[in-house]
Amino acid sequence: MELHFKRMIKFLTTWHPSPYLLLVLTTLFWSGNFVLGRAVHTVFTPFTLSFWRWAVALAILSPFVLISLCEQAPVLRRHWVILLLLSILGVVNFNTFVYIGLQTTTATNAVIMLSITPVLIVGISFVLLRQMVTGWQILGISVSLAGVLIIISRGHLETLLARQFNTGDLWILAAVFSWALYSVGLRWRPAELKPLNFQAATMLIGIVILTPLYGWDLAHGQVFIVNAATVGSILYLALFPSILAYIFWNRAVAELGANRTGQFLHLMPAFGAVLSMIFLGERLYEFHGVGIAFIALGIYLATVYGRRSS
Repeated sequence: MELHFKRMIKFLTTWHPSPYLLLVLTTLFWSGNFVLGRAVHTVFTPFTLSFWRWAVALAILSPFVLISLCEQAPVLRRHWVILLLLSILGVVNFNTFVYIGLQTTTATNAVIMLSITPVLIVGISFVLLRQMVTGWQILGISVSLAGVLIIISRGHLETLLARQFNTGDLWILAAVFSWALYSVGLRWRPAELKPLNFQAATMLIGIVILTPLYGWDLAHGQVFIVNAATVGSILYLALFPSILAYIFWNRAVAELGANRTGQFLHLMPAFGAVLSMIFLGERLYEFHGVGIAFIALGIYLATVYGRRSS
């Protein structure tokens, strides 16, 4: 088994496919994360699922990065602030917020809302990096936000006026904002830190932060039954959305930039809706269609037409 993992890691570190293929695979793996997170929401608490996902992922990576991590210890110490920040945003916040949200909202809602990330990246890039934002991009951000509000309100204006939102949707929105910050923040990832070392370091920091939260679950008797289904779920989350997807995403961001990479997240509603219908029996409603249309139009205005006008 260890030999197979070593061969896989070696292949991943030397493989140079199109970044667009990597992004398609990444969005497919992450869509599966949302669907599986919803499927097991009564089995695992959010903190427990997040902790074991990253603990197993780090255990898989450790044999291949431990020596290299020790060699790059000075780099880790020198850049500990940005590593801590990226770990909080991309490892702790994003996944835990998603699992909390999936306790009370559907996987379909969650993956659709995640597709607003590209326009949030454009807005955050303007605030943090002072990248030019055109009038079309501002319009696109506004239109996409309107699409999210349609989904959160289930298409009923009175829900917005009464501020009676599903708390799960609000947690997903917080996760989306955290991921957008993470994607922009990758700009400051230490260039001299090897990709797998960066991944392992942020995982380790995330586990340290998640450990007391998982301990809180244990102290309150929140445990799960160890069987083929629970072990298989954790292994999927550890290998595909955690290791492979993050490696693919980070490599694509390095090659294409956060703005262009973020556009591929709008593939997730398609992947997520199909997977949710197959495995969870969820269905699309009219308000989903309207929300998707607004989000897609906003993405086009902000990232395609807006760039042409700049």
